[in-house]
Amino acid sequence: MYIEELPLPGVKILMPKYFEDFRGYYCETYSSRTMEQYGIKTIFVQDNHSYSIKKGIIRGIHFQNNPKPQLKLVRCTRGRIMDYAVDLRKDSPTFKKWVAVELSAENRKQIWIPSGFGHAFITLEDHCEVQYKVDEWYCPELDRAIAWNDPDIGIDWGTDAPIISEKDTKAPTLQESDVNFTMEENQ
Repeated sequence: MYIEELPLPGVKILMPKYFEDFRGYYCETYSSRTMEQYGIKTIFVQDNHSYSIKKGIIRGIHFQNNPKPQLKLVRCTRGRIMDYAVDLRKDSPTFKKWVAVELSAENRKQIWIPSGFGHAFITLEDHCEVQYKVDEWYCPELDRAIAWNDPDIGIDWGTDAPIISEKDTKAPTLQESDVNFTMEENQ
């Protein structure tokens, strides 16, 4: 597996090794043994799978507040998305900064998003499937969202007419939210 550090501390691209022949391919998308070789020790407890019908669907900016934040390992297994990690740790030097990575079935990249970060993506074509692992159970009482168009974060989504869920339409700005991440608690 190849791992590339991104400009936001802790956010990484993971590229599994694919073994291909005339039948197709095989790969390990996650191996705790391999991750430990890179100094990463995480136990995932839940896998999630989303399907988006249309190009231009935005999901996010989502996170789960302390005391049960979620680290995510995200991949796109059908179609193409632009995936975003946003630093929401209030005392971080990169607070409110974001990084974007195109994930697709073709490029086979995965993004590692530590706790303390918000997660979002936009579909770049119709019929996208996104799968991700998390290291903490879903807790509805801690589930949060930040407005996808928050000017303090300033994500360039590349569209003027996104498709947004009711939940995300009503999400507060970062300034209005109760995000409670710090560098000490979320590293």
